[in-house]
Amino acid sequence: MKVRHILGISGGKDSAALAIYMKDKYPDLKIEYYNSDTGCELEETEILIDRLESYLGGITRLRAAAGSTEPTPFEHFLKACGNFLPSPQARWCTQKMKLQEMEKFVGDEPAISYVGIRGDEERDGYISTKPNIQAIFPFRRNIWSLDVINLFFNKENISKVVEIYRNVCPDIHDLDEAIRILETPLTKKFYYSKKLNALLDLDVKVFNKAVFEFLKTTSLPVGQLDKFPLVDNDDIIIKDDVFSILENSGVGVPGYYKPIEFEVDGQIGTYNRSRSGCYFCFFQQKIEWVWLYEQHRDLYMKAMEFEKDGYTWNQSESLAELCRPERIRQIKLEAIRKQQAQKKQGDGTLLSQIDDNDEILCMNCFI
Repeated sequence: MKVRHILGISGGKDSAALAIYMKDKYPDLKIEYYNSDTGCELEETEILIDRLESYLGGITRLRAAAGSTEPTPFEHFLKACGNFLPSPQARWCTQKMKLQEMEKFVGDEPAISYVGIRGDEERDGYISTKPNIQAIFPFRRNIWSLDVINLFFNKENISKVVEIYRNVCPDIHDLDEAIRILETPLTKKFYYSKKLNALLDLDVKVFNKAVFEFLKTTSLPVGQLDKFPLVDNDDIIIKDDVFSILENSGVGVPGYYKPIEFEVDGQIGTYNRSRSGCYFCFFQQKIEWVWLYEQHRDLYMKAMEFEKDGYTWNQSESLAELCRPERIRQIKLEAIRKQQAQKKQGDGTLLSQIDDNDEILCMNCFI
């Protein structure tokens, strides 16, 4: 059975770098690149996606609510939701504009979805509820999703996994240690991640080969392949590497990451956008809202128009309150204070300004 390879491009640095990385490192994989168009992206995002399309040779554009009379998919679903704005507690925007379109794009065919979560990030990404879609994380030491790891370490499968290790592990000393690790029961002190890291410390490639052979006994998409080149991948790609990949490819870094200087009370700071996504993304930091107000005033005012009937993008204040001169001054001074603290720690680089771990992110917006 044919297994599809898909990669969602959000317009952010990580998914863009992953697309370039996969095309360059695994040219024989026929990867389908796609972008879920919300109709509410920044111009800088659209420029990046156009550049990527030229580099990759094509990107399929998905767009929810096709045929709607509303100007954008977001406005279509906002109206359907009674003007109830999305929030961290109710992320209907991602579900309706991205996840559903991706799953419709895949259909019922087995598919491997490559996700750009980096090796220096402590989080997991989207795992589809559809059994025919399996996530793989090429930038991490552990490329497998949590559901696969849980299945692999399930006590009912240990004897099968031990036998697989006997067949794929060439070093007898490593084999003995691997069997000891596998047969050690899970406890509060020796939990899944410790068992996983102990096996990865022994040999990443052997672990990957063992998981691949195990998956052949399941119905998951990777197990339906005769070979899977990523089992030999032991790269760990971190934030610095992502920027190198983008620059070296000629695609470049998304324009919204470029720090712009501002001055308050004689003090100099910088601001920029720290992530891709819709211009009104509720995961933005306050300084990013100020950036939007001063760099894309029309989009800020449009986001403000969506605030009605008591619904606001920020729980603590409305956009009308946030853009008052004294409030902007406060936000900028706080940003300067944080940046000065970073510089004292020896990190005043562009990378330090792109703080994508500062707040809880929507883990599905890679799509």
